[in-house]
Amino acid sequence: MSDSHELFPEATQTVARFDARPFFEKALAYGLRHGIIDQAKLDAMEAEAPKGMVQIARYFGSEFLRPELEKARERLVNLVSLNLEHHSAGDLRKAAEALRDHSLLSRSKGGSDMLKALIAMPQSSHFGMNQHGGFTDDQIPQLAKLSLVTLADYQRELAQRSQVVQVIRAAEWFAERLGMDAQELEEAGRDAEAVIRTALLMLATRQTRLPNWVAFQKTIAFLRKKAAASKALSVSIALPKDLPEDYKAIVDSVRQSMVSDLPRILDSTLPARKLFDQTPAFMGRYFWVEDALSEVDDFDRSASASWNKATGGHTDDGSLLTFFLCIASGCAHKTLLSPKSAATLVRKVRKAGIKPELVSHYILGNAPEHYQNDYLQMWQTFLEDAQGRLLSDHDDDLHDAMALLRRDCNIAPR
Repeated sequence: MSDSHELFPEATQTVARFDARPFFEKALAYGLRHGIIDQAKLDAMEAEAPKGMVQIARYFGSEFLRPELEKARERLVNLVSLNLEHHSAGDLRKAAEALRDHSLLSRSKGGSDMLKALIAMPQSSHFGMNQHGGFTDDQIPQLAKLSLVTLADYQRELAQRSQVVQVIRAAEWFAERLGMDAQELEEAGRDAEAVIRTALLMLATRQTRLPNWVAFQKTIAFLRKKAAASKALSVSIALPKDLPEDYKAIVDSVRQSMVSDLPRILDSTLPARKLFDQTPAFMGRYFWVEDALSEVDDFDRSASASWNKATGGHTDDGSLLTFFLCIASGCAHKTLLSPKSAATLVRKVRKAGIKPELVSHYILGNAPEHYQNDYLQMWQTFLEDAQGRLLSDHDDDLHDAMALLRRDCNIAPR
């Protein structure tokens, strides 16, 4: 290993020599020149440095190769610099005092923790595309790359990711107000900006829930009719009065993007489906809950045809019980649930209750007549056995409820 003095070889020289050096070395020189850091502290840092270099080299590769140790030295200096410059806001006296009051390795760890927290922040506002749970070992290569960035680069990336976080949180705020939780948003897998745009449209038309496609299409038709009556391709889109202050700037930015969309949105000559689902510039730009059943009910009044389309033609007990349970819980109607969707359903049932009568009404109104009694009996038998576990207050980890759903319903493998 190289001599530890190579870490800061000219610490006692004049500050002019350090203008282009890492912030750590500038702060160290300042501390020595102004008596903030004494020789004992300098000796302690020189003793710590080799240990830190070995730890960093081992973490990112191997401590037995000289090139890895040299790279570790660069990383150590840069991580300490990041931590000191960020927390002191560039004030050399404050940075020197931090070096005096804390160990060298604690400042290195502080810099590493800053980068780990940055990496754990979402890069995309698309729900379902971001990891949860903080920094993981899979992200060590990313940390290795970032460990040599400048503070300016760190701050630029932090600002970008912080904005993404604000967009996501704002979308979650709107969704909760309009009857949808964060888990359901993640399941839907759409951009947070799309959720905000649609939420603003719903609030502008005094609606209380995020729409499925049928409701969204009706909202567009209403706005077009209103715009035609006023002879202006414009409608008033305002921010909610109770929108938290932290979200106002980002939501207003999204609102402004809607203003440029309005001429096309309000153009009654362009079918809504063609605009929102077939025009590249608008695809994914607005949000609606995918619910094939609502479209079936709206466009196909034939009970048998409606039933077959809603159930996807599935006739097995597991698919039908899954379908019935979705109806009773108010979830999107599906005959197959992912484990995550199933867990979301159970949480929703425990929060809002279950409405078994909706299933009975649906069966009697839509199922083929000669199967209705069998379906009613199947649902009633399942409900008598399942209701206790679905609504249990003693199953916080959902173990019993999920076991029940895997046994009787149609849950996809992990």
